[in-house]
Amino acid sequence: MPFSEADTRAKLIDPALHARGWTEDLIRREETAGPVLLVGARGRRGRKRIDYVLRVPLPGCGARLPVALIEAKAEGAPPSRGLEQAKQYGRQHHVRFVFASNGHGFVEHDLETGRTSRVLGLDSFPRPENLRARCFTQSGVALDSPAARTLAQPEHPGDRYYQRAAVRAVLQCLARGGNRALLSLATGTGKTRIAVRLLKALADAGQLRRALFVCDRRELRLQALGALHAEFGADAAAATTNNPEKNARVLVATYQTLGVDSEGDVQADASFLTRHYPKDYFSHIVIDECHRSAWNRWSVVLTRNANAVQVGLTATPRSFDYGDSPPEGLQDSEDRGVTRDNFEYFGEPLYEYSLAQAMADGYLAAMKVVGADVFTAGVREKEQPLHREALQRAVVAEVGTGRPAGVDDLRSNYALGSLEAQLHLPDRVRAMCADLFGRLLDSGGPRQKTLIFCASDLHADAVAAEMGNLHARWLTDQGEGAGGESEVEPYAFKCTGQGGADLLSEFRGNGRRAFIACTVDLISTGVDVPRLQNVVYFRYLRSPIRFQQMLGRGTRIHEESGKLHFTVYDYTDATRLLDRPLVERLARSESDTASGEGGDTDPEPLRTFEASGIEVRVEEGGAAIMMPGADRVLERLSADEYRRRIAASLVEQRKRSPILK
Repeated sequence: MPFSEADTRAKLIDPALHARGWTEDLIRREETAGPVLLVGARGRRGRKRIDYVLRVPLPGCGARLPVALIEAKAEGAPPSRGLEQAKQYGRQHHVRFVFASNGHGFVEHDLETGRTSRVLGLDSFPRPENLRARCFTQSGVALDSPAARTLAQPEHPGDRYYQRAAVRAVLQCLARGGNRALLSLATGTGKTRIAVRLLKALADAGQLRRALFVCDRRELRLQALGALHAEFGADAAAATTNNPEKNARVLVATYQTLGVDSEGDVQADASFLTRHYPKDYFSHIVIDECHRSAWNRWSVVLTRNANAVQVGLTATPRSFDYGDSPPEGLQDSEDRGVTRDNFEYFGEPLYEYSLAQAMADGYLAAMKVVGADVFTAGVREKEQPLHREALQRAVVAEVGTGRPAGVDDLRSNYALGSLEAQLHLPDRVRAMCADLFGRLLDSGGPRQKTLIFCASDLHADAVAAEMGNLHARWLTDQGEGAGGESEVEPYAFKCTGQGGADLLSEFRGNGRRAFIACTVDLISTGVDVPRLQNVVYFRYLRSPIRFQQMLGRGTRIHEESGKLHFTVYDYTDATRLLDRPLVERLARSESDTASGEGGDTDPEPLRTFEASGIEVRVEEGGAAIMMPGADRVLERLSADEYRRRIAASLVEQRKRSPILK
């Protein structure tokens, strides 16, 4: 009877490695959290993955640097059976060499050159000094050089494997003489933590003179400053318009403070930056959320510090492939320009960790998608624009003045992005809010942390008011005090650039109010709400980048409250932007307008109207669960198919060792 996979490791592979000089201190078994499986109404942890990583000692110090990964299969399998898995896991661990084995031989693959070697006998497996030379010396990295000193800095034991891998990818790039690096990791996977670890390694190696951490919001500045204080203490400080903090070794600043957030000539507008920090003042620069702000607004920070080590952090995937059917309006998407600028300046990402991979590892919450079809004036919105003829019986007034208007004052049609941005529909708000509130009642109650993305500031006002009214009426219908519920104020609130940010702390927490946040873009990135249970799209989108930023608000796991999954309520077919693999590069195009995503907006300002007295209904659009597939791309599965997949997975797990994969 051939050995099982676990026995193959213990009785065949481990002894062979030990005989070739791989002592236990050079072998690390990296354990993931385990994916979240949706069983019934709750989530539970699935089987963990344990990767078998080989590390080599660095000369003159006690550091151990990962260089290889082994994927073992049962003795009866061909030695090459696990090679494709090994390649995938090797990239995630940022090692150069991967091996597949059945205990009787090894198949080697070099991820840097793409070469696969013949089967090696157990007594031919490379020794640690051999892999170290091939990985570094032969690649032009002198491990005893000052540039490589950062590689000898100890890794933080509390970091996840991909966080250590991302830091190592940048340090190895610097050791080879590079000075630009782009890291692409899904929202919620700890990019700020990675940046802090990177700067600390540089500082401990004596290579950090002055660092600048640039972000685009006050909340992000506070978040980064807190993380930096934990490592640098008072040597990390935030620049403000009143204090440039020139004595700090690590400076945190927003684009707005630096004066590089204007639409005009950025070189002329960057007054704070140019006044307080001469050229090449900073030795290291980290651009946080570099997918977020337009390139020409912050590029001056980099060009004025051309000799600095420059690191870009992004949550945007490498690219998006929509085959022959791109979403409506994609050809005009700002995504093309953002993607082009990031890759042209920084080059290909040194390290990538996708949303699907993070879910597969169990570091991000599982995702359920609940769809809805909205019919306005008899029109199924996601299929065709709302034509003026459909609004013949509506009561129309101009927004702002309240002056009555006729149907003839309206545009000939309103495409998806125009709804609630240029044509406000109170009946639509009431119908969609009523449907959402009913779904909340059916799925655990109205006081779930919920984030609703709206089309405009006025739309957010209307949605917040309607959700508040629904909650108040529900309390009245239940009878005061029924079920321990009582009135809260506010139950729902608007959080946009026009107000509401003061309630964010209560929304993040476990308080007795501020359960529903209605926003446009303010909470679309950088604001951590680990307790968030629901992400709702009342706004039409065509930008995959913006969609992923918004989706990322719900992906965090919150073990304390038992949150292992979240629900997406999709009223605008936004989740279609998840349905294709993210593989092909976008070319450049024009930017989206804030009010007209997915629509046919005009360059000139448009009159905005409100039309009431329109029939609006919401119908079930089906439910699905997004599950990482074999190639770590999210697949949309029906509930029945998901249950079949989970059942098959559990059966397979019983056949294999619970110890090592």
